[in-house]
Amino acid sequence: MPLGGSASLRHAVLDTNILVSALLHPDGPPGHVLAAVQAGDLVPVFSPAMLAEYESVLRRPRLRLDAAKVAAALHQFHAIGTLVRTTAPPPAGLPDGSDWPFIAGALAAGCPVVTGNARHYPPRLGVRVMTAREWIDQQRP
Repeated sequence: MPLGGSASLRHAVLDTNILVSALLHPDGPPGHVLAAVQAGDLVPVFSPAMLAEYESVLRRPRLRLDAAKVAAALHQFHAIGTLVRTTAPPPAGLPDGSDWPFIAGALAAGCPVVTGNARHYPPRLGVRVMTAREWIDQQRP
């Protein structure tokens, strides 16, 4: 069920690459997006499949992310986020099939996906795709 109207930019699905970048470079645009989540200005939309990917990727040893910061970010998602459940199978021809939970969640919630890989989100699917910089710029009066 879409979240509707004015909630459309207050809610967003965050691609895993945004979280990785935010935790590696907190002063960059993805870091500002994560800071908006932590401040309660952005409500993350997530599904169980998205959480599983976040957990898997953010805890990869090669990324060397601070475990406490990862735990805090994931806790924040649970605390203030909006859970969506999707069951639709992915359409054929996705550039990266692992992005389907993010697309399906954004479509179900009627909110954008914030990502660093816009090409993974085909326009034909009808999901609004934004970079971290675009999301930040949209928040300015």
